[in-house]
Amino acid sequence: MTVATAPTQSAASLAAHPIARLIRRRLAIGMLTLFLVSVVVFLATEVLPGNAAYAILGRNASPPRVHALEVVLHLNRGIFDQYWTWISGLLTGRPGQSLATGLPVWGYVEPRLINSAVLVFVTGTIGALVGVTLGAIAALRKDGWFDHISSVVVLALTSLPEFVVAIALIILLSMVVWHILPAVSLLPPGAYAWSQPELLVLPVATLVIVIVPYLQRMMRASMVEALDSDYVEMARLKGVPEWRVVLVHALPNAIAPTIQVIGLNFLYLAGGIVIVEDVFNFPGIGQALVYAVTDRDIPVIQFIVLVLAAFYVVMNILTDVIALLATPRRRIAR
Repeated sequence: MTVATAPTQSAASLAAHPIARLIRRRLAIGMLTLFLVSVVVFLATEVLPGNAAYAILGRNASPPRVHALEVVLHLNRGIFDQYWTWISGLLTGRPGQSLATGLPVWGYVEPRLINSAVLVFVTGTIGALVGVTLGAIAALRKDGWFDHISSVVVLALTSLPEFVVAIALIILLSMVVWHILPAVSLLPPGAYAWSQPELLVLPVATLVIVIVPYLQRMMRASMVEALDSDYVEMARLKGVPEWRVVLVHALPNAIAPTIQVIGLNFLYLAGGIVIVEDVFNFPGIGQALVYAVTDRDIPVIQFIVLVLAAFYVVMNILTDVIALLATPRRRIAR
């Protein structure tokens, strides 16, 4: 006799449901976050002393000229009308014009945004590979000479801010000891970073040195915990080769918290590049933000801050999803 059984969902379908719920929940929170950031940024720039009309025309401009420009820039409207004009322009692809250069905000920011994205991606990728590799080697050589030396070096590097590392590299590789790399990363207007990759070496090296220590320490701690776990001990008792124990049993469960740190490093780089780009005169979004604040270029400030906030939201979602997919234990728990 055949017993009818209810149809069951596949394992892949069951695993996809928590991921879909996670993405939907994080997207909703992210949209709310971006809305609140837009309100805060708009109000913060509006309460700055003076206004955009004076920033463009100068303090000696006549009142009629100032008033005429205020009408053009919609500064004579109420605060809610000004916010709606600005946010609706952003949503329709019209973020306004730069007050300092007169160029469209997107045309001014776009090449700098791409340059910064290249810098962040290259730095984050190299930093992740180096940090994970050093952390795994230190865990496999626990209490050995490599573990002790790397721990001391990492602890020393953790205390150094970005500008100190940048200046030290300039002195070492550009000015005093060796003269093998350019001290500044100047690019022609509108050019992109990949056209002269040698200009990326010092900024990337600076940021890699800054982000690797924390990643290495996290990977080492996670790997040590995984290697001391019961399932690794059981695999060794069954005679599983050591390379398989490390790559198949220990590494997948040690990588999840490290993925979270990698995501945090990318988020840190989005803000940390401001100082590094200013030191090396690298034409990226960080340098553009510094110039915009100096020139009181409000449309550029508002647009860059919102772009950085959107990057934070997207990276948080990607980090959570990848960490969930990377660890079977967490995936089953969810």
